[in-house]
Amino acid sequence: MDELVTGDAVVLGLRPARLPTRVLAFAVDAVVVATAYVVVVIALVLGTGSLDAAAVAALQVAAVLLILVGGPIAVETLSRGRSLGKVACGLRVVRDDGGPIRFRHALVRGAVGAVELLASFGVIACVASLVSARGRRIGDVFAGTLVVRERTPAARFEPVPPPPAALAGAFSGLDLSSVPDGLWLAVRQYLTRMGQLDAAVSWSVAARLANDVSSRTGAPAPVGVPPAAYLAAVLQERQVRDARRAFGGGDAASGMAPGAAPGAFPSPGAAAPAAAPAATPGAAADRAVGTSSGPSAPAPPPATGFVPPA
Repeated sequence: MDELVTGDAVVLGLRPARLPTRVLAFAVDAVVVATAYVVVVIALVLGTGSLDAAAVAALQVAAVLLILVGGPIAVETLSRGRSLGKVACGLRVVRDDGGPIRFRHALVRGAVGAVELLASFGVIACVASLVSARGRRIGDVFAGTLVVRERTPAARFEPVPPPPAALAGAFSGLDLSSVPDGLWLAVRQYLTRMGQLDAAVSWSVAARLANDVSSRTGAPAPVGVPPAAYLAAVLQERQVRDARRAFGGGDAASGMAPGAAPGAFPSPGAAAPAAAPAATPGAAADRAVGTSSGPSAPAPPPATGFVPPA
């Protein structure tokens, strides 16, 4: 199965549906469609007794196209890829990138399915599904879709640590289109597991990934910024752009996590900051009243303008 990578650099664990499960789902859908077709034909026979043979034939052809072709298209469009048979078998039709299908995908699947499913009694679809690595029939290939199983164990999701607040939005002008999905995935995996690595190993891996990302973007990493913080900021910038495209603009960064502390990322030879000496109760009281612990100096005399004689 080919791995699918989202904008968050997460591998989608999509499991393509197998041929026996798809045949079972198609059988359930075929029973529903056949029942609806029989009901419509009976209604036409009872309601078109006064029409001539040509009109009755035209209505029957329209009923066939509407129920056998238009019905599945409408159902998959409205249910986002879940017909009654697919719901019963735990299947769903999705795009190649894992997103929900739309009308154009359902239209192509239905139009091609009229030939490979109805005209050939499913023989063409079965052969194409057996040949395909992901079990896709010809309609799925032309529509860019995939039938997957929904009833799968939930994958464990590990959040990516946010970058320091000073780097939030600092790379909004970078060109990220040349960074491949495999590199994004490597960056995300490192950021979620850098706390489990040795400090020296973590630094070297972060430096190598930062060099790869900067060479793809055409802009070097800022001087003095730890490589891990640079990677976290660039990855967050990609997530922000994907959120803007998905939700139509707006403040896409409003829902992002707050910036991390500067010490959250590894740095070579970094020492812990020295603890400040504890303040004594006497000194704290002196600061509270604005005086020192020693003897107080005499207050200067008020200025009256009188000058004593020499």
